Amino acid sequence: MVRLEDAVIIRHKIHGENYEIYVDADNALKYRAGEAVEFEDVLAVAQIFKDVSKGDKASDIHVKEMFQVKDVNDAIKEILLKGELHLTTEQKRKMLEDRRKQIAVIIARNAINPQTQTPHPLTRIEAAMEEAHVEILMNKSANAQVERVLKALKPLIPIKFEKIQVAVRIPAAYAGRLHHVMHQLGELKKDEWVGGDQYCMIEIPAGVQDELYSKLNNITHGEVKTKVVKHE
Repeated sequence: MVRLEDAVIIRHKIHGENYEIYVDADNALKYRAGEAVEFEDVLAVAQIFKDVSKGDKASDIHVKEMFQVKDVNDAIKEILLKGELHLTTEQKRKMLEDRRKQIAVIIARNAINPQTQTPHPLTRIEAAMEEAHVEILMNKSANAQVERVLKALKPLIPIKFEKIQVAVRIPAAYAGRLHHVMHQLGELKKDEWVGGDQYCMIEIPAGVQDELYSKLNNITHGEVKTKVVKHE
Protein backbone atom coordinates (compact mmCIF):
# COMPACT_ATOMS: atom_id res chain seq x y z
CA MET A 1 0.00 0.00 0.00
CA VAL A 2 1.04 3.59 -0.66
CA ARG A 3 1.96 5.77 2.30
CA LEU A 4 -0.96 7.80 3.58
CA GLU A 5 0.96 11.09 3.26
CA ASP A 6 1.48 10.39 -0.47
CA ALA A 7 -2.12 9.39 -1.13
CA VAL A 8 -4.90 11.33 -2.85
CA ILE A 9 -8.67 11.12 -2.50
CA ILE A 10 -11.21 9.57 -4.83
CA ARG A 11 -14.74 10.75 -4.06
CA HIS A 12 -17.92 9.08 -5.28
CA LYS A 13 -21.53 10.05 -4.63
CA ILE A 14 -24.27 7.44 -4.45
CA HIS A 15 -27.86 8.00 -3.36
CA GLY A 16 -26.92 11.58 -2.51
CA GLU A 17 -24.14 10.62 -0.08
CA ASN A 18 -20.37 11.03 -0.46
CA TYR A 19 -17.94 8.12 -0.09
CA GLU A 20 -14.18 8.56 -0.21
CA ILE A 21 -11.05 6.40 -0.39
CA TYR A 22 -7.30 7.11 -0.18
CA VAL A 23 -5.31 5.90 -3.20
CA ASP A 24 -1.98 6.10 -4.96
CA ALA A 25 -2.85 8.44 -7.84
CA ASP A 26 -0.66 6.84 -10.52
CA ASN A 27 -1.69 3.27 -9.68
CA ALA A 28 -5.33 4.32 -9.53
CA LEU A 29 -5.10 5.68 -13.07
CA LYS A 30 -3.34 2.53 -14.25
CA TYR A 31 -6.03 0.39 -12.60
CA ARG A 32 -8.74 2.40 -14.34
CA ALA A 33 -6.95 1.99 -17.66
CA GLY A 34 -6.94 -1.79 -17.25
CA GLU A 35 -3.21 -2.15 -16.66
CA ALA A 36 -1.83 -5.00 -14.54
CA VAL A 37 -1.84 -3.34 -11.12
CA GLU A 38 -2.56 -5.21 -7.91
CA PHE A 39 -5.67 -3.91 -6.14
CA GLU A 40 -3.71 -3.71 -2.86
CA ASP A 41 -1.10 -1.45 -4.49
CA VAL A 42 -3.77 1.11 -5.37
CA LEU A 43 -5.07 1.69 -1.83
CA ALA A 44 -3.48 3.66 0.98
CA VAL A 45 -6.14 2.42 3.41
CA ALA A 46 -8.53 -0.50 2.83
CA GLN A 47 -11.40 1.57 4.18
CA ILE A 48 -14.25 3.68 2.85
CA PHE A 49 -14.78 7.05 4.52
CA LYS A 50 -17.72 9.42 4.64
CA ASP A 51 -15.22 12.26 5.11
CA VAL A 52 -11.49 11.45 5.06
CA SER A 53 -10.52 14.90 6.40
CA LYS A 54 -12.42 14.14 9.61
CA GLY A 55 -11.51 10.47 9.73
CA ASP A 56 -15.22 9.66 9.50
CA LYS A 57 -15.37 6.00 8.46
CA ALA A 58 -18.36 4.39 6.79
CA SER A 59 -19.44 1.18 8.48
CA ASP A 60 -19.24 -2.03 6.50
CA ILE A 61 -22.95 -2.70 7.04
CA HIS A 62 -23.88 0.75 5.73
CA VAL A 63 -21.56 0.41 2.72
CA LYS A 64 -22.93 -2.99 1.75
CA GLU A 65 -26.48 -1.68 1.98
CA MET A 66 -25.86 1.52 -0.01
CA PHE A 67 -23.77 -0.13 -2.72
CA GLN A 68 -25.83 -3.32 -2.70
CA VAL A 69 -22.79 -5.57 -2.45
CA LYS A 70 -21.80 -8.46 -0.22
CA ASP A 71 -18.11 -7.55 -0.05
CA VAL A 72 -16.84 -4.08 0.89
CA ASN A 73 -14.00 -4.49 -1.63
CA ASP A 74 -16.60 -4.46 -4.41
CA ALA A 75 -17.77 -1.06 -3.17
CA ILE A 76 -14.16 0.18 -3.03
CA LYS A 77 -13.65 -0.95 -6.63
CA GLU A 78 -16.79 0.92 -7.72
CA ILE A 79 -15.50 4.11 -6.09
CA LEU A 80 -12.08 3.54 -7.66
CA LEU A 81 -13.51 3.12 -11.15
CA LYS A 82 -16.33 5.66 -11.09
CA GLY A 83 -15.27 8.25 -8.53
CA GLU A 84 -13.65 11.64 -9.03
CA LEU A 85 -9.89 11.73 -8.48
CA HIS A 86 -8.80 14.87 -6.62
CA LEU A 87 -5.28 16.03 -7.53
CA THR A 88 -3.33 19.16 -6.72
CA THR A 89 -1.96 21.24 -9.59
CA GLU A 90 1.57 20.00 -8.82
CA GLN A 91 0.43 16.36 -8.73
CA LYS A 92 -1.25 16.78 -12.11
CA ARG A 93 1.87 18.41 -13.60
CA LYS A 94 4.16 15.67 -12.32
CA MET A 95 1.88 12.85 -13.44
CA LEU A 96 1.53 14.32 -16.93
CA GLU A 97 5.31 14.70 -17.19
CA ASP A 98 5.83 11.10 -16.03
CA ARG A 99 3.27 9.84 -18.54
CA ARG A 100 4.94 11.86 -21.32
CA LYS A 101 8.29 10.28 -20.44
CA GLN A 102 6.79 6.77 -20.42
CA ILE A 103 5.34 7.28 -23.91
CA ALA A 104 8.62 8.65 -25.26
CA VAL A 105 10.55 5.65 -23.86
CA ILE A 106 8.12 3.16 -25.43
CA ILE A 107 8.45 4.86 -28.82
CA ALA A 108 12.24 5.14 -28.59
CA ARG A 109 12.54 1.42 -27.75
CA ASN A 110 10.29 0.23 -30.57
CA ALA A 111 10.83 2.67 -33.44
CA ILE A 112 13.56 3.40 -35.94
CA ASN A 113 14.35 5.95 -38.61
CA PRO A 114 13.45 3.96 -41.77
CA GLN A 115 15.87 6.05 -43.82
CA THR A 116 18.89 4.95 -41.81
CA GLN A 117 17.49 1.78 -40.15
CA THR A 118 18.77 3.12 -36.81
CA PRO A 119 16.96 4.06 -33.59
CA HIS A 120 16.00 7.62 -32.75
CA PRO A 121 17.60 8.95 -29.54
CA LEU A 122 15.14 9.45 -26.71
CA THR A 123 15.90 13.18 -26.71
CA ARG A 124 14.83 13.39 -30.37
CA ILE A 125 11.53 11.69 -29.62
CA GLU A 126 10.88 14.02 -26.70
CA ALA A 127 11.74 17.08 -28.80
CA ALA A 128 9.40 15.95 -31.58
CA MET A 129 6.59 15.40 -29.08
CA GLU A 130 7.13 18.93 -27.82
CA GLU A 131 7.18 20.34 -31.35
CA ALA A 132 3.98 18.48 -32.26
CA HIS A 133 2.23 19.84 -29.15
CA VAL A 134 1.05 16.33 -28.34
CA GLU A 135 -1.68 16.22 -25.72
CA ILE A 136 -0.94 13.73 -22.94
CA LEU A 137 -3.92 12.28 -21.10
CA MET A 138 -3.80 11.20 -17.46
CA ASN A 139 -6.82 8.95 -17.71
CA LYS A 140 -5.18 6.72 -20.32
CA SER A 141 -2.12 4.51 -19.91
CA ALA A 142 1.11 5.24 -21.76
CA ASN A 143 0.62 2.20 -24.01
CA ALA A 144 -2.89 3.32 -24.94
CA GLN A 145 -1.55 6.68 -26.17
CA VAL A 146 1.46 5.48 -28.17
CA GLU A 147 -0.35 5.01 -31.49
CA ARG A 148 -1.87 8.50 -31.39
CA VAL A 149 1.44 10.12 -30.44
CA LEU A 150 3.34 8.19 -33.12
CA LYS A 151 0.88 9.46 -35.74
CA ALA A 152 1.54 13.04 -34.59
CA LEU A 153 5.31 12.56 -34.91
CA LYS A 154 5.35 11.17 -38.46
CA PRO A 155 5.00 14.55 -40.21
CA LEU A 156 8.03 15.79 -38.25
CA ILE A 157 10.50 12.90 -38.30
CA PRO A 158 10.89 9.70 -40.35
CA ILE A 159 9.75 7.03 -37.91
CA LYS A 160 8.08 3.64 -37.81
CA PHE A 161 7.72 0.71 -35.45
CA GLU A 162 9.76 -2.28 -36.52
CA LYS A 163 11.20 -5.52 -35.19
CA ILE A 164 14.51 -6.95 -36.31
CA GLN A 165 16.14 -10.35 -36.03
CA VAL A 166 19.77 -10.44 -35.00
CA ALA A 167 22.08 -13.43 -35.34
CA VAL A 168 24.38 -13.70 -32.32
CA ARG A 169 27.45 -15.92 -32.12
CA ILE A 170 28.54 -16.34 -28.51
CA PRO A 171 31.83 -17.82 -27.28
CA ALA A 172 31.06 -20.79 -25.04
CA ALA A 173 32.58 -19.12 -21.96
CA TYR A 174 29.89 -16.41 -22.00
CA ALA A 175 26.84 -18.38 -23.17
CA GLY A 176 25.03 -18.64 -19.83
CA ARG A 177 25.38 -14.98 -18.93
CA LEU A 178 24.18 -13.70 -22.30
CA HIS A 179 21.02 -15.79 -22.31
CA HIS A 180 19.59 -13.73 -19.47
CA VAL A 181 20.30 -10.47 -21.32
CA MET A 182 18.68 -11.66 -24.53
CA HIS A 183 15.57 -12.94 -22.78
CA GLN A 184 15.21 -9.51 -21.18
CA LEU A 185 15.38 -7.60 -24.45
CA GLY A 186 13.65 -9.86 -26.95
CA GLU A 187 12.48 -13.30 -28.03
CA LEU A 188 14.85 -16.13 -28.93
CA LYS A 189 13.91 -17.64 -32.29
CA LYS A 190 16.82 -20.08 -32.57
CA ASP A 191 19.33 -21.47 -30.11
CA GLU A 192 21.98 -24.01 -31.13
CA TRP A 193 25.68 -24.85 -30.86
CA VAL A 194 27.90 -24.38 -33.91
CA GLY A 195 31.60 -25.28 -33.88
CA GLY A 196 31.91 -24.95 -30.11
CA ASP A 197 30.16 -21.58 -29.96
CA GLN A 198 26.52 -20.85 -29.26
CA TYR A 199 24.47 -19.44 -32.11
CA CYS A 200 21.22 -17.61 -31.34
CA MET A 201 18.64 -15.74 -33.36
CA ILE A 202 16.88 -13.06 -31.34
CA GLU A 203 13.95 -10.87 -32.35
CA ILE A 204 13.94 -7.45 -30.72
CA PRO A 205 12.19 -4.08 -31.09
CA ALA A 206 14.38 -2.12 -33.49
CA GLY A 207 14.90 0.65 -30.99
CA VAL A 208 16.78 -1.51 -28.49
CA GLN A 209 19.48 -2.78 -30.85
CA ASP A 210 22.11 -0.36 -29.51
CA GLU A 211 21.28 -1.49 -25.96
CA LEU A 212 21.58 -5.14 -27.03
CA TYR A 213 24.98 -4.64 -28.70
CA SER A 214 26.30 -2.64 -25.75
CA LYS A 215 25.34 -5.27 -23.19
CA LEU A 216 26.64 -8.18 -25.27
CA ASN A 217 29.97 -6.48 -25.92
CA ASN A 218 30.41 -5.43 -22.28
CA ILE A 219 29.92 -8.98 -21.02
CA THR A 220 32.11 -10.64 -23.67
CA HIS A 221 34.71 -7.86 -23.86
CA GLY A 222 33.94 -7.49 -27.56
CA GLU A 223 34.23 -11.20 -28.43
CA VAL A 224 30.58 -11.62 -29.44
CA LYS A 225 29.60 -11.42 -33.12
CA THR A 226 26.25 -9.98 -34.25
CA LYS A 227 24.50 -9.41 -37.56
CA VAL A 228 21.06 -8.09 -38.45
CA VAL A 229 19.54 -10.72 -40.70
CA LYS A 230 15.91 -9.67 -41.00
CA HIS A 231 13.71 -6.58 -40.70
CA GLU A 232 9.97 -7.03 -40.16
